[in-house]
Amino acid sequence: MKLLHKTFIITGATSGMGKAIALSFAKEGASLLVTGRDANKGKVLLEELLPFNGECIFLVGDVGDLAFNQNLVELAIAHFGQLDGVVTNAGMLGLGSLTDLAPEVWDDTFRTNVDSVYFLLKYALPEMLKRPSASVVVNASIAAFKSFPNHPAYCASKAALVALAKQLAVDYGPTIRINSVCPGPVDTPFIHASAVAFPNPGEAVANAGKATLLKRLGAPEDIAKLVLFLSSEDASWITGSSYTIDGGILAGG
Repeated sequence: MKLLHKTFIITGATSGMGKAIALSFAKEGASLLVTGRDANKGKVLLEELLPFNGECIFLVGDVGDLAFNQNLVELAIAHFGQLDGVVTNAGMLGLGSLTDLAPEVWDDTFRTNVDSVYFLLKYALPEMLKRPSASVVVNASIAAFKSFPNHPAYCASKAALVALAKQLAVDYGPTIRINSVCPGPVDTPFIHASAVAFPNPGEAVANAGKATLLKRLGAPEDIAKLVLFLSSEDASWITGSSYTIDGGILAGG
């Protein structure tokens, strides 16, 4: 098992890519502290995770809150005695053109997408420095490199995450490897929420799949496989990198 005897915090884990990542990690023997905003979804997630080898804990809360992130790390250390890795998935769209976007929506988008990563890693990195082969994977987006109508806050925040991951890799190597992944259109509730920025949301989702070179939307499990690789010893010489996983959208223009 690739992650046996390792402990990870995974945020935004109750649906979509985060849930697929949590399940893939559990199958590889990891112990997990997973988070989300919905307690009922968290209960369902735990029921799916518990049959595997590692222990699993769910904590409901807002990753945009500094104290919640401090509590996450303290709980991981108190319960598991170690922290080997972090995967950040929580995200917010913050849709609207720049001139129409309320300042509080801009602030909430950055708080959820960017500040949350700063808050968590502020407390997690000192604990991870105590562990061999620690790793961080930040879930960003191809929106860091490609613009979408009425997504200014989202695109800007995802670009910030890519830059942050690269910079942290400089500061915390060689002990901690830090990378980002940049998914394209993945079949999750998030893409359907994002599509409301287009005149015909259903058509926009269908067209997103057709726009890939592989002519389909990604599956959450596609992203989970890459995150698992980057979090394991298979990626022991990879840090400071950003991986697009988008079915070829960026390559095809």
